[in-house]
Amino acid sequence: VRKMAVVHDCGFAINPLSVEGQIEGSSIMGAGYALAEELERRDGATLNPSLLEYRMPTALETCEVISGLVESMDPGGPYGAKEAGEGLMVGAAPAIANAVYDAIGIRIKELPITPEKVLKALDSRISSQS
Repeated sequence: VRKMAVVHDCGFAINPLSVEGQIEGSSIMGAGYALAEELERRDGATLNPSLLEYRMPTALETCEVISGLVESMDPGGPYGAKEAGEGLMVGAAPAIANAVYDAIGIRIKELPITPEKVLKALDSRISSQS
């Protein structure tokens, strides 16, 4: 993923810069979930129990995020505000999965979407066509 555009209805943005930061952080978190993060287990044992083995994006591996705010007044929120946190990460995985499908014509249905899974899916399609 080289660039993501994310727009969020945050109600009234009490602190717009903070909301933009939440949008960017949550989007990158969702991309990490979609592409890299995987709890590996075998026979009940966790094979990647620390952050040294559990792969997640660092600042060097993040893409550009273009963020936008849609403001509305939520009567149930403080000063009309809504959440702008982890709820934003929900759309990243399906958007990335759809982009992979658009690119190769095969739907990868298991996260994370790794290069190995993409190659295996492409090999399966080639094998089935022979």
